[in-house]
Amino acid sequence: MAACSLSATAAAQSQAAFSSEVPEPADQPYSGMLTVNVDLTDAGKRIFRSHETIPVKPGALTLFYPKWIPGEHAASGPVSNVSGLIIRANGKQLPWRRDLRDMYTIHLDVPQDANQLDLEFQFLSPGEGEGSNFGASVSSSPDLVDMEFNQVAFYPAGYYTRQIQIQPTVQLPQGWKFGSSLEVDSQSGSTIRFKPLSFNNFVDSPLIAGANFNRVDLTPSGGAPVYLNVVGDAAKDVKLTDKQLDQQRKVVAQTNFLFGGHHYSHYDFLLTLSDHTGHFGLEHHQASDDRLPANFFTDDDMHLLAASLMPHEFVHSWNGKFRRPADLWTPNFNVPMQDDLLWVYEGLTDYWCGVLTARAGLWSPEQYRDSMANIAGEMTYRTGRAWRPLQDTADAAPLTYYGSQSWINWIRDTDFYPEGQLLWLDVDTKIRELSGGKHSLDDFAHAFYGMDNGSYVTKTYTFDDVISTLNQVQPFDWAKFLRDRLDYTGAELPEQGIERGGWKLVFNDTPNAEEKASEGINHGANLAYSIGLIVSQKGSIRDVQWNGPAFKAGLVPGLTVVAVNGRDFSGDALKDAITAAKSSQAPIELLVKNVDVYSTVKVDYHGGLRYPHLVRADGKDLIGAIVAPRAK
Repeated sequence: MAACSLSATAAAQSQAAFSSEVPEPADQPYSGMLTVNVDLTDAGKRIFRSHETIPVKPGALTLFYPKWIPGEHAASGPVSNVSGLIIRANGKQLPWRRDLRDMYTIHLDVPQDANQLDLEFQFLSPGEGEGSNFGASVSSSPDLVDMEFNQVAFYPAGYYTRQIQIQPTVQLPQGWKFGSSLEVDSQSGSTIRFKPLSFNNFVDSPLIAGANFNRVDLTPSGGAPVYLNVVGDAAKDVKLTDKQLDQQRKVVAQTNFLFGGHHYSHYDFLLTLSDHTGHFGLEHHQASDDRLPANFFTDDDMHLLAASLMPHEFVHSWNGKFRRPADLWTPNFNVPMQDDLLWVYEGLTDYWCGVLTARAGLWSPEQYRDSMANIAGEMTYRTGRAWRPLQDTADAAPLTYYGSQSWINWIRDTDFYPEGQLLWLDVDTKIRELSGGKHSLDDFAHAFYGMDNGSYVTKTYTFDDVISTLNQVQPFDWAKFLRDRLDYTGAELPEQGIERGGWKLVFNDTPNAEEKASEGINHGANLAYSIGLIVSQKGSIRDVQWNGPAFKAGLVPGLTVVAVNGRDFSGDALKDAITAAKSSQAPIELLVKNVDVYSTVKVDYHGGLRYPHLVRADGKDLIGAIVAPRAK
């Protein structure tokens, strides 16, 4: 007991060596300009070397490493990948202490004769098979690098980040070309010095670079310039066909038609095409960090499946960046964000990204309907709706983004994306129905996002602001309409936009085109709507429908199917068994492996294969009208 007390006292005295008080952020200019020089010449070895200078005054100082990164919706700043941190003043190394309550905060004392700190450290980017979130995803290979600047800089606490100025410099491997929304101040060989900007916009301005680089103009007719910058594993991967270039230009045109205004002086799509990096998209105000497999432009199936990523991130320049939920705007990157309106921020963006992908010709109307059929099928079979409302998937976004990938149908995932599409289709078709076709969600887009054309200043909104603008477009009890769906728990899918749009969801034994492409790319089998499981090419069970036939037979995620009816497992063998069981009373017999234990389970299912489709129903084809291309 005494030893414990002494240890606690010693720890308290050690912590007290530095002030642990963290100043509240003040909206006033920080004195002096930070600089950061990021050496990426070892990016191929996954080492980003940072040398940062911070003007300071003598006394206690608190530094932050960015924690809450806009667009990631969780405390995901990759501080665990920071190594080798040495802080000097006047050439002498200073001691520092990490805050015991917040790993993103460090405390130190600035000597009386010092007016600048020099920080040196490395950001060690994950290798293949490491990293599971945006902030710590695999971001480099021997031929390219994709860098978010929040990875390579600290900043002083006590200020709004928009009031802290920084000037970045980047050194690239010899011969590499780069793309960024940062504005170049000067360039000497492979060293690029960018113009000073606020720390807020610095974090909001990623950079890609590589040996294989292509840059194309998406606004050749004029207006605010938009460019597509592509780096890839090989030179062939970064080239667009004339048709693909025309489609990407139409994305820009159709998005500007939708909103009727924009809030960037220029915009850069930063597209990384590699089989050796993470695959996702992250929005920024004047850019997007888009990461896809190497064959995006060269494989039709991959292009179909991933075509909506860049339209999604482009829409975020309006919805999420210019206009942002009030609780997702914070004065700096270490004040917690609240995610309750992600069904607007992400759900509405996801709805419009699908619509714009079709309006731009990246998808045909039929391909758009296949996408909506798959979403409607998945959400109809979302068993977790029995206990968890859609609203909670947004509220708990830090959990739903980085939680378990097993039992997704029961736990629920980031459903504010897919069910968000159905929610906003419900709203769009309801506006069209109530107004007799005179108004649509496009009018909401103009009214809610099209104001202050050219302004870069974030304009926040609340739930009441959304309701007020919907009522301006079409009077109705929108608050009840939305809350009835957001707060619903039960077995039925609460959104009815597909039916109101003149279509209905049906299931048959033939995969739709998107599902065929997905199985061709992923080499697994989605049997969620039949026996109730999703399985990989090698038989690993990825998910099981709660209380479905497979579940009742004893199957759970993580088991491996070894054999089907006495023969080696394959996806086709399992599908054949499901088809055969439709005309038989015998159960489907599976040999499964749980770690090193084998057992036989019998799935009593006879309904045949089931895949979702949309088929025409009564009423006007509002969905067809929604995806029709716009002219001014």
